[in-house]
Amino acid sequence: MNEKSRTTPANDDSKDAASAGESAATQAAQDATAPADATAAEDASKAAEDSGATEGGEDILPPDMADEADAPDLAQEIADLKDQLLRSLAEADNIRKRAQREREDAAKYAVSGFAKDLLGVADNLQRALESLPDDLAESDDRIKAMVDGVGMTERELLNVFERHGLTKISPLGEKFDHDYHQALFEVPDSDAEAGTVVQLVAPGYLLNGRLLRPAMVGVAKAGGTDEKNGKDDPAPDAPKVDTSV
Repeated sequence: MNEKSRTTPANDDSKDAASAGESAATQAAQDATAPADATAAEDASKAAEDSGATEGGEDILPPDMADEADAPDLAQEIADLKDQLLRSLAEADNIRKRAQREREDAAKYAVSGFAKDLLGVADNLQRALESLPDDLAESDDRIKAMVDGVGMTERELLNVFERHGLTKISPLGEKFDHDYHQALFEVPDSDAEAGTVVQLVAPGYLLNGRLLRPAMVGVAKAGGTDEKNGKDDPAPDAPKVDTSV
């Protein structure tokens, strides 16, 4: 029993020594192979960078090189977006101006139809005054009072027209203007220049500067009368007047 006790520690010591020797050998082998592995890994990394390793079929570039490659595309995209923004702003401004102009026109010319219907009333009042002889009005007080009443009604109506932007056109003695006059007939008149308004059938009217009705006029005819045959001899350079109604 005592011999076994003495021999067992010796065996344990030998086993520990063997294990320590194996550990030392393993560590030495690892230390010997570590520099070689590190060198191989570094070489592999350099080879991958030099050969432009690819992933998924696409070149893998460093971040700074990738940014430089995408810079032209980004600049073009920014320019396109800026152009689209400017066009959108310009279109919005045009729509705003158009809507404002339409609102202003609606406010100015909304009464054009009603005002045009009233022009006949003004024409009839003027014709009533022109149809009465002056001596008849002076001879009878009742007729004179009626004429004064009709005249006051006409003046008040014209004042109402002016307050609402309706202006009367009376071009008697002026040159014929296609924009504001409508020639109903031509009048041979040696005293007036050809193309001059010599008769006023009905006055014209403007509504806030826009023509509501042209003035109905008679225009002096170009040329004089041929003494030999009594026919009109038109001047070669006289302007032509449109007499279509």
